[in-house]
Amino acid sequence: MSKKKKTIWRLWAKALGDKSGKNDREADTIAGIRTIILICYMVTNVAIVANAVRHWNDVDYQTKPQVSSDKSYR
Repeated sequence: MSKKKKTIWRLWAKALGDKSGKNDREADTIAGIRTIILICYMVTNVAIVANAVRHWNDVDYQTKPQVSSDKSYR
């Protein structure tokens, strides 16, 4: 890996949390797993927000509301 990529990876791994593992290879594996988990969280949150925005004002104006003519509720 080039020096710039190593520096970026090192900063990213530190941003994910404390260095875990017995050696650098294990720490890199743990940082990779944390990255995958973060990506899953982000994809899930984008899907939830997109669904909320899509159905934000989801009113069917073509159908009339049904009014019950049953007056037994009084």
